[in-house]
Amino acid sequence: MSAAAVAAMLAQLNRVILDKDPQIRLCLACLLARGHLLIEDLPGVGKTTLAHALARTLGLTFQRVQFTSDLLPADILGVSIYDRDTGRFRFQQGPIFAHLVLADEINRASPKAQSALLEAMEERQVTLDGQTMPLPDPFFVIATQNPQEQVGTFALPESQLDRFLMRVHLGLPAAASERELLIGVDRRDLLAALEPVITLESLQTLQRSIFDIHVSAALLDYVQALIAHTRTTAEVSLGLSPRAAIGLVRAARAVALIDGRPAVLPEHVQAVFPSVVEHRIGPHSGGSVSARQLLEAVPVP
Repeated sequence: MSAAAVAAMLAQLNRVILDKDPQIRLCLACLLARGHLLIEDLPGVGKTTLAHALARTLGLTFQRVQFTSDLLPADILGVSIYDRDTGRFRFQQGPIFAHLVLADEINRASPKAQSALLEAMEERQVTLDGQTMPLPDPFFVIATQNPQEQVGTFALPESQLDRFLMRVHLGLPAAASERELLIGVDRRDLLAALEPVITLESLQTLQRSIFDIHVSAALLDYVQALIAHTRTTAEVSLGLSPRAAIGLVRAARAVALIDGRPAVLPEHVQAVFPSVVEHRIGPHSGGSVSARQLLEAVPVP
């Protein structure tokens, strides 16, 4: 059942977002691993469309929040409203209470508004006025981000970046795919016609089943060697945390599940490594380091 469900999800998503199968697989792996996704790219390459397509394909409730400089935490989380009829305050849920929340252009909001997502993304709950409220299951945040050099952006702090399991770049389409976009069906019409290809219960089962994917001791040695290298190499000022190491293994398991493999292989770790680590590591001043360089420095078992 899982292989058929995964194939159906990938097929439908690839009909909407053309020529981006590797990125779509990473996005789906991020969701199956119960992580959160940061998409960084230029405006107009399909970031928001991908979020809509995921929600419709998986049958998830969906809310979109446009992050702006005047956005307040209450605009995201919700607010208590005084009910004159009962004489009590009633909590009005914000858009965070959905299965899939799109934080559009997250780096255009102030750090105060950005911080409203911290507890929700890590604990999958919201605490307001001394009351803790659980969020829906599954709970998946997709944030889009414009390049930092664009006007009116606030860089995400390290604590916020670390809440995202993966960061991906969609990039521009190939010429043939762009031609199909120019002459084909409008993406908004295509989104409106999408139907769920999996039930919510089946999706939750898939999320749990990634822990059935075997991880050998040798594979864990490889992961720990990669993590240790980021902490000791002179090229990196900020090495990877234990949270990042756990996320790397979960993401590799999710990719192995998508590939229909019973165990994680080194190539699964290598496939997710750039998207898991590049937004977490900090190069030393004046230098630059890529995930591929880090991978090449550590021998494969």
